[in-house]
Amino acid sequence: MSEIRTELKYLASHEWARVEEDGSVTIGITDHAQDSLGDVVYVEAPEVGSTVSVGEEAGVVESVKAASDIYSLVSGEVIAVNEALEDAPETVNASPYDDGWFFKVKPSDISELENALDADAYREIAEADE
Repeated sequence: MSEIRTELKYLASHEWARVEEDGSVTIGITDHAQDSLGDVVYVEAPEVGSTVSVGEEAGVVESVKAASDIYSLVSGEVIAVNEALEDAPETVNASPYDDGWFFKVKPSDISELENALDADAYREIAEADE
């Protein structure tokens, strides 16, 4: 079974979000998602300064098997992208929750995260997906 962290929020499409101490929200894909994708070969994150909307496509992750859209769990301004993934996209496979994050958002409405899944709800989806 893939790792599912209790402090994170999730989407059924296998993205996670973590609220940071400064109020920003870090977004990436779950351990289950990277495992399903296989070896990640490319990550396209939104540009810093661009605006993302909750539930809308914000980027793409490509693996040897497939390409998948990445969705944001909150609306707001992109304030950082994980530039290390440009040269080492496989970091997503090795460390999906830590070093393999995709982008950070300054949320316009943090309460949007209340609509995301908690760890238990996401676990049910991930298990049904296996």
